[in-house]
Amino acid sequence: TIARIIQKAGGDPEKMIIFDSTGSLNRDREDIRADSRYYRKWELCESTNPQKIQTMDEAMKGADVLIALSKSDPDTIKTRWIQSMATRPIVFACANPVPEIYPYRAKEAGAYIVATGRGDFPNQVNNSLGFPGILKGALMARARKISDEMAIVAARSLADFAEKRGIHPDNIIPTMDEAGVFPFEAADVACQAVKEGLAREDISHDEAYARAEKGIKESRELVKLMIDEGFIKTPPQSMLQTAFDWAVKEVR
Repeated sequence: TIARIIQKAGGDPEKMIIFDSTGSLNRDREDIRADSRYYRKWELCESTNPQKIQTMDEAMKGADVLIALSKSDPDTIKTRWIQSMATRPIVFACANPVPEIYPYRAKEAGAYIVATGRGDFPNQVNNSLGFPGILKGALMARARKISDEMAIVAARSLADFAEKRGIHPDNIIPTMDEAGVFPFEAADVACQAVKEGLAREDISHDEAYARAEKGIKESRELVKLMIDEGFIKTPPQSMLQTAFDWAVKEVR
């Protein structure tokens, strides 16, 4: 999905090299071509990696961006790969609960921007930033479906919000605490649904923004009230410790 969205947003597929657990995607992957369940993956085999590069060592030479969503092991991405990338490379290590490489190691290897799926590291890239705005926008417009273009608009909305309030290498994207981003995202998505003819309700950007802002504010206030009144209990420390111990055990 990520590769397809990048292509639809203007990325050049011939400059993309994608790996699955077996190896690189390319036109020689008969195992993928022969299985109709993987037709989307075969489309990527046909459109990307025309040089049929086989190894990560070779693929990483001169690369600008590495996006990983693989196994939760901090030794998955090798420092030598980052060292061989282009000047000021970007590394997205998105496995949870432990990224494919820790941010400090990626930085030491030369990465300029590092993002992970974790909220306790800088630059959390998580679907929690997408779902609230995308779903709210789709529901307000009563969209028949959520298109790739609606997802792209949501991504650009996040980027625009971050750029307006200021960005730097350790802060490239809004956080979940920046609730102001979600009404903008929802309004942009709703208007994109209208633009594509997918909306059952013709809604303006101003109306969508106002409705989203009001709904989000009321929901947050209700949750806070339920916490303050004791209807939503704080998880006991023992539960948090058990979850943490389990996560560490799974990674090891």
